[in-house]
Amino acid sequence: MPVLSRTEDPTPQSRCRFALAHADITPPVDIYHRMWGAAKHEQATGVHRPLRATVAVFAPLEGPGRQILVALDHCVLGAVEHRNLVSTISAISGAAVGEILVVFSHTHGAGLMGLDRAGLPGGEHIPPYLDQLGQTVGTLARNALASLVPASIVYGRGRCGLATHRDFWDGSQYICGHNPGVPVDDTLVIAKVCDETGSLLATVLNYACHPTTLAWDNTLISPDYIGAMRELVERETGAPCLFLQGASGEIGPREGFVGDPAVADRNGRELGFAALSTLTSLPNPGTNFVFAGPVVSGATLGAWKHVPLPPEALAAKALWHRDRWDEPLPYRPGRPTVMETESALTTLQSEESAARSAGDETRAAELRALAERKSRLLHRLLELPQGDSYPLQVVLWRIGDAVWIGVQGESYSLLQTELRRRFPDKVLIVASIAADWGASYLPPRDLYDTGIYQESIAVVAAGSLEQLIDSIASRLSA
Repeated sequence: MPVLSRTEDPTPQSRCRFALAHADITPPVDIYHRMWGAAKHEQATGVHRPLRATVAVFAPLEGPGRQILVALDHCVLGAVEHRNLVSTISAISGAAVGEILVVFSHTHGAGLMGLDRAGLPGGEHIPPYLDQLGQTVGTLARNALASLVPASIVYGRGRCGLATHRDFWDGSQYICGHNPGVPVDDTLVIAKVCDETGSLLATVLNYACHPTTLAWDNTLISPDYIGAMRELVERETGAPCLFLQGASGEIGPREGFVGDPAVADRNGRELGFAALSTLTSLPNPGTNFVFAGPVVSGATLGAWKHVPLPPEALAAKALWHRDRWDEPLPYRPGRPTVMETESALTTLQSEESAARSAGDETRAAELRALAERKSRLLHRLLELPQGDSYPLQVVLWRIGDAVWIGVQGESYSLLQTELRRRFPDKVLIVASIAADWGASYLPPRDLYDTGIYQESIAVVAAGSLEQLIDSIASRLSA
């Protein structure tokens, strides 16, 4: 006897209160901009596309609890800069610090907004810019909190070929670049948020791909591919689009590390059209797709239709749970000390000066890039929390059929692929690059001591990513 086929094809959904507000946060044109060690410029020379701050607030339909999600078109912030930002947002909006989660698109075209860069060319703009950023985002959060409305969220999964594996072996060393021989997670998760009348409030796009289209030759402030993607989706839908960077530690664009903004726009349109394709397939909220019975025709056909969800099913879509914790990941043994790093930095700077004096500009450029690496390492070491472990910040909130997860650090895609494997019946939105960048990369255990860039700068021990996955999974199971 044939096995009875399923008679339902449900669409994952959530019901909650929701609000979204956004604003332009493009910095002054001549602000300090050097994000890449190989860059020859210090200050930006113009704007490719504007940067954006987006605040989305989620809350249960009834009762207390809320999650304030702040998404910024920046690469990262240091611990001090992040702490100052969250404090300002809290003071202006009236929200508790623990309700606020800051995530970053991770664009490498926005510049490095560190207070330690204030003395460099264009760096004088950084302190007032960060102050204004806090004021802007705090106001957005206050406005969003005052604008919460009942909403339904419908989720869809798609694919996009923009992302590629970037751990590349060139025969003598690992480098960070397009590796066409390795499969990569190309999952695209879309959320369509509608009000009670069915009008579109916002779309959310969750995809894992480093925004590194534009690199050392680019001198323009840019959100990278995210700008053109957002423009396309918003033009077609008439509603704001929120981008959430997935776990993309080993994932970047197929064509990247260029100086041409047209390439970033092309990458963005590729992702935008994939998002629109998935959005187009989504049904109206509050419905289920069910088998309506056979229809005798030339063949006996199966008719399916969308029917309203019954009250008990609608109530299940509004189930709410929020959890926030610090996952204690053990520090990597043998990490360099502050004194060792300061000494190495001084040596590199002296060697760079000597090479430049000797007219060897190629060697001088390499040493300048290596000195930049040491400078950033020193900054991270000075900000690492004391103790034997790093308190990695994690937030998850479940709404109905979906779980939204915000995770500090740059995790490899194993984070999202393994969680989705363990929980196939749930929609998981994984927002990486949360909070400050102190956690650095979280590669899988078997990549440690291989010389891959991401593991070479990891501050936590081998097995930390796997511990993080197990910790999140245990809470999802509970």
